[in-house]
Amino acid sequence: MDVVSTAAVDTRRVLIVLPALNEEQNVEQVVTEVREHLPTADVLVVDDGSTDATTDRARAGGARVARLAVNLGVGGAMRTGFRYALRRGYDVVVQVDADGQHDPRNVAELLEQLEDADLVIGARFAGRGSYVAKGPRRWAMWVLAFALSRLAHTRLTDVTSGFRAAGPRAVRLFAQHYPAEYLGDTVESLVIAMRAGFTVRQVPVEMRVRNGGTPSQTPVRAAVYLFRAGLALLLALVRRRPSLSASDSV
Repeated sequence: MDVVSTAAVDTRRVLIVLPALNEEQNVEQVVTEVREHLPTADVLVVDDGSTDATTDRARAGGARVARLAVNLGVGGAMRTGFRYALRRGYDVVVQVDADGQHDPRNVAELLEQLEDADLVIGARFAGRGSYVAKGPRRWAMWVLAFALSRLAHTRLTDVTSGFRAAGPRAVRLFAQHYPAEYLGDTVESLVIAMRAGFTVRQVPVEMRVRNGGTPSQTPVRAAVYLFRAGLALLLALVRRRPSLSASDSV
């Protein structure tokens, strides 16, 4: 990383947002690691209606916590994070999973790419690491990546990744328009950014094994994923294009 890029990263106010649902086994360790590798960034855990000790464990790790009364899904949790960031003057929002699969050491690479982009994706299928998706889920990911690459006018390999960095314009837009529906936090949010004229880039990253707990994916859900992913893309493409003006507020 050159000197100019480093200076730019150091002067921006960065908020790391962790959407979390019943992650008491992982969230404290993840928050601690984020704070270790990103000491100048603030950490916000959005407890998305957890029924366990997620909030307590997040605070024990040193994070600020926004606790939602009901489960809104990742999209709803991230919209809360973007609104929090906008109200408090943060320049950048970085989404990091609370289960430990995202390596905080990669965040600096995402932030560096924000010099020339509005939204940067940490991509699993870009030549780094050994993460593999199989069956219908992989087919859906390939189709979505192909379609969104055409919209973005650049090659994207992992459009469903939840490891992302949003710059100032994207923070403003997402605070107002971030979708909460199924896959809205990944597929539709990208379409919204592209249709707003934003530049989207990706950075190769290596995903890690989940620290603890039980992943939500099952063979049946993987099969359903293929259909729902296509539907999510279709809905994203036909919805009204959001606007971004100086008067937008939350």
